[in-house]
Amino acid sequence: MADQRADEHAHQVALFSWRDRVIRQHPELRMLYAVPNGGLRSPRTAARLKAEGVRAGVPDIALDVPRNGWHGLRIELKRPGRHSVTQAQREWIESLREYGYRAEVAVGWDAARELIVDYLRPTQD
Repeated sequence: MADQRADEHAHQVALFSWRDRVIRQHPELRMLYAVPNGGLRSPRTAARLKAEGVRAGVPDIALDVPRNGWHGLRIELKRPGRHSVTQAQREWIESLREYGYRAEVAVGWDAARELIVDYLRPTQD
């Protein structure tokens, strides 16, 4: 698992490694995926991706499973120690919430895991 000083990539890898270990107990996790929005790119590649519809601020992780009144879950993953959220990320999170998605920021893979477990937990009536 990623240690607390690891970069965001390592935390995301750790999260998906956890998913792979528990997917038999939680088959809905097959709908958990990453959005390849971040990372350094050449200006040419960035322009091509923007033309294809890639948008700044879209959360890193998506779980397209409706639960407890939400259409799905979106997570913006930040590494511990450096977890500032950009204006574009704040705007996406707010818009997703307005459209019926649960959208959160998680600092570290373990926090993201907890969000997912909480999201998938049935409500108590």
